[in-house]
Amino acid sequence: MSQSAPSSSAPLLGKTIALGVSGSIAAYKAADVISELRKSGADVQVVMTESATKFISALTLGTLSRNPVMSSFWNEEGWQPGHIELADKIDLFLVAPATAQQIGNYANGLAPDLLGTIYLATQAPIMLAPAMNGKMYEHEAVRKNLDILKGRGVEIIDPVVGELACGYKGMGKLAPLAVITERVFSFFS
Repeated sequence: MSQSAPSSSAPLLGKTIALGVSGSIAAYKAADVISELRKSGADVQVVMTESATKFISALTLGTLSRNPVMSSFWNEEGWQPGHIELADKIDLFLVAPATAQQIGNYANGLAPDLLGTIYLATQAPIMLAPAMNGKMYEHEAVRKNLDILKGRGVEIIDPVVGELACGYKGMGKLAPLAVITERVFSFFS
């Protein structure tokens, strides 16, 4: 992990952040998260679930991050698995948006995709920004999974109340960009 001191104009200079993007309509907001983190000096490594690629392209996120996007175990080359190499070098693992499926995978130690393997393999701090239908977010299983993760030291960036893609209004909308980036900046300050 990097140990350089951040400057005030680039508070994340020298920091490597893995941004996990899971399959939510809010995946398009990952583009803005990447832009803000890069403007602040971070090296952003994007890891997408296959379902996330249905909402926003790897080309878009790779262009914004200026790094290749990881989305499949089967595209890795070389002797060392790329997802393990990434898990070893990051300073923060941020998943935004984090779906109910990803939250459940992490709480139960499941690794059906690259995001799950990085979660299990990294020693870096972890932040999750949930985004989902309000009824899903309030479901007992999701609440229990979030409590399990909080108990393990995972920082949750709570969603907000708003109009959801499903047409409902309620809790479950991805936290605003300013809230997500401020939590990242606060972590490193």
